[in-house]
Amino acid sequence: MEKDSVIQMWENYREINPDAPNDYDVWAFGNSKEVADKLLGLVLEGKKTATSSNYNLYELGKEEVPFVGLYNIILDGNGRAAAILVTTSIEIIPFEEVSKEHAYLEGEGDRSLKYWRDVHEEFFKEELKGTNQEFNYQIPIVCERFKLVYKE
Repeated sequence: MEKDSVIQMWENYREINPDAPNDYDVWAFGNSKEVADKLLGLVLEGKKTATSSNYNLYELGKEEVPFVGLYNIILDGNGRAAAILVTTSIEIIPFEEVSKEHAYLEGEGDRSLKYWRDVHEEFFKEELKGTNQEFNYQIPIVCERFKLVYKE
């Protein structure tokens, strides 16, 4: 992560939004440079307004569960700050109950629920390697919606 780019982006955002909080999360989409850049591109195009994550990993203490009103500085594949999102809704549901609407809002592939399930099953299986957990269709998923509020 290029810490200077994160600090600079937040300072630029706070100049025009002085009431923004002091705290924010910093992260990139996916698990590779290519995926981070691809999904960031979908956000910047306005196609991606949602994401999902494995709730069990939050329980393992790797990160805090996102919450409504959370500011997120999104990194590109090179670790540079590229956008600021604000979380607008959170729903924690079993994998098998993720809706067609949520899959569509994630903006990936053909935006279908089948595509979402195929890609995310593979992603979550990979993510769970090295833990004492295995993927199943009942694992809790954090379905997060967000709004793009700043990009440079």
